[in-house]
Order: sequence, then structure tokens, then C-alpha cells
Amino acid sequence: QVQLVESGGGLVQAGGSLRLSCAASGRTFGGYRMDWFRQAPGKEREFVGGIIWSDGSTYYATSVKGRFTISRDNAKNTMYLQMNSLKPEDTAVYYCAARLSLRQATASEYDYWGQGTQVTVSS
Repeated sequence: QVQLVESGGGLVQAGGSLRLSCAASGRTFGGYRMDWFRQAPGKEREFVGGIIWSDGSTYYATSVKGRFTISRDNAKNTMYLQMNSLKPEDTAVYYCAARLSLRQATASEYDYWGQGTQVTVSS
């Protein structure tokens, strides 16, 4: 059974940093892409960025490019989201998701989801 467990959320001031983790278990993830999404109150879930597990290629939404960095540790089966220069508009619940494909897709097309972790950025 595949499990994705996020951690690392919290409250931070604008301009600060946080690192989120997504610990994956239950299978190997070669052939998968793993992505971060976020959802703010009253808004749709949106793509933040992702990584191709096999080769480490990363992709980012325009809104976070240059501020957020995604990485993974194969040995620990864990993906990370390093968030720098945080803004109040980054406030959301952050989710990791996995999909057996190399292509990004809409949220409904992902196979596995974590429970989410809250990130709150104060101004």
C-alpha cells in the first residue's frame, strides 16, 4: 500500500524559509513523477512543482520559480520542497502527489496523495 506523508509545515514570517518533506513508502517510484500541489482557502488546488523520480528533472510553476526548490533522496524515498522568500500568498495546505507517468496532469489524475501540511506566511 502506497503512503505519502508530508511534514515540515508551520508558521513563518514573510521572507522566511521552510522545508517540506514527503516520505513515500509502499513501492519503488521509478517511472513516477512526484509533485507538490497547494490549496488555499476558497481556491482550487494548484500545481507548485514536481520531480521525475528516475532522473531528478524538476519543474516549477511560474509563481514559485526561483524561490522554491524540489529535490529527492532516493535512499530515503523522500521528496523535499525548499521554500525561500516566502510570501503571504504562499499560505496554503501543501500536498505531495505521485503519478505513474512522466507528464504533469490535473490533480484528479494523480494516483496517490498525502494528507497535506499547513504553511502559513504572516505579513
